Amino acid sequence: MNVWIAIGVTVLGCYAVKLAGLLVPAGALERPVVKRLAALLPVALLAALTAQQTFADGQTLVLDARAAGLGAAAVALMLRAPFLLVVAAAVLVTAGVRAMGA
Repeated sequence: MNVWIAIGVTVLGCYAVKLAGLLVPAGALERPVVKRLAALLPVALLAALTAQQTFADGQTLVLDARAAGLGAAAVALMLRAPFLLVVAAAVLVTAGVRAMGA
C-alpha cells in the first residue's frame, strides 16, 4: 500500500509543478536572466547526470572503463566528430577497456 501512496504523491507533485509552470506570467519568462537560465540549466543537469553515472557506484567514487569511454567521447567532440561517431568511440573504448580488464 505504501507504494501506491508514493505513486499518488508523485502524481500530485508532478501535476502541481506543471500547473505552477502554466501560471507563470508571460512577462516573467521574457526576462534575459530567465532566458539565459533556461538555456543553461539543461546543460548543467546533463553534465551532472553524466558525471554521476560515470564516476559513481552507489556511495563510492570509481574510476573504471566508463571514464575511459567518456574521455574518448570528449576527444571526439573536440575533433568535431559527428554525434554517432562520438557515441561509437565511447562505446568502443569502454568495451575495449572492459575486455582488457576481464
